[in-house]
Amino acid sequence: MIPRYSRPDMVAIWSPETKFKIWYEIEAHACDAQADLGVIPRENADAVWKAKDVEFDVARIDEIEAVTKHDVIAFLTHLAEHVGSEEARFVHQGMTSSDVLDTCLNVQLVRSADILIEDMKGLLAALKKRAIEHKDTVRVGRSHGIHAEPTTMGLTFARFYAEMDRNLDRLKAAREEIATGAISGAVGTFANIDPAVEEHVCAKLGLKPEPISTQVIPRDRHAMFFAVLGVIASSIENVAIEIRHMQRTEVLEGAEFFSMGQKGSSAMPHKKNPVLTENLTGLARLVRSAVIPAMENVALWHERDISHSSVERAIGPDACVTLDFALARLTGVIDKMLVFPENMLDNMNKFPGLVMSQRVLLALTQAGVSREDAYVMVQRNALKVWEFRTDFREELLADGDVVKALGEDGINEKFNMDYHTKHVDTIFKRVFGE
Repeated sequence: MIPRYSRPDMVAIWSPETKFKIWYEIEAHACDAQADLGVIPRENADAVWKAKDVEFDVARIDEIEAVTKHDVIAFLTHLAEHVGSEEARFVHQGMTSSDVLDTCLNVQLVRSADILIEDMKGLLAALKKRAIEHKDTVRVGRSHGIHAEPTTMGLTFARFYAEMDRNLDRLKAAREEIATGAISGAVGTFANIDPAVEEHVCAKLGLKPEPISTQVIPRDRHAMFFAVLGVIASSIENVAIEIRHMQRTEVLEGAEFFSMGQKGSSAMPHKKNPVLTENLTGLARLVRSAVIPAMENVALWHERDISHSSVERAIGPDACVTLDFALARLTGVIDKMLVFPENMLDNMNKFPGLVMSQRVLLALTQAGVSREDAYVMVQRNALKVWEFRTDFREELLADGDVVKALGEDGINEKFNMDYHTKHVDTIFKRVFGE
């Protein structure tokens, strides 16, 4: 997590100040519940709330931790400095450090998910807008990087919309799965604390009680959360790669917006590079790098070991902050992206008519020619276009076997572009529901 690829709202969730504030709320709400149960005096629970407006001193907590070698104890010591040692006597009653750490982590992940969900909605709006704008903008579809058959730029945007819409559903499900808390004690048995405390704390923090915990909340939940972030990152890269290919000089069917005063190269003044989508490709790698460590955190010793802790301190903020930035950047790229319809048609016509080869093949089979013979008839003419840059339709019209089977009018009719776009409305209705 570096400032260059960060946005302030997401960074704030992962700041030490926010973390300690959440720790405090967990402890204070737990004291309230303990007082309600008669486990601790009400006046002690009320005294803890004296610190509700305190800005916890991160440097002071670090100073204490340098001696205690334990971050939660350092925080509790600092809290006692604010509310008084006697008043804080019952703070953390019956709890273990992971009750605070894990519940806090999940609060941070839930809050991060809420920001990411809004990011996704913004990206979906941009993709939908561009899809509708270019619904009928014809371009060549490519498989293996080679011209295949006509499609539209609107369908390209629409399929990215559909992919991101699935990701939004996945993210909402991941948020739901990670929204649990645990205040269950050293091995999850509630031996020294009533389950009602957990229920109270979770309700106050917008979480559900973890049905069964050990010393920690099960890490399969976290693995799923980061896996979803990784899938979203891969989808971002999917869009970015398409735009990068479109911006290649030999293609130039679309391009990132190039602002006034922008420079593309320190050496070559003519350059207009797809730097934003290249950057997104790199950021996607960073987000995905969190997935395997998160999955490796699932297998812990017995009721818990600490091998997961160092990993989560890094991947939690890094993955969430980076993905937040990447989603915002991609939304801007899509919103301002330049599209060049004339170049799309020019590219499709570099090998005139070849994209209609399958339609001719099917017409020949429907006219009584065997599929094997039809394939040979179409391919021999298509290969001439590849080699000599001739016109596919003209080659077919000069082929007696094809003319005999289809007639000249039948051949000409197979080159109607509308044939390939006749179901665009149906696809749009499936994707956008309108």
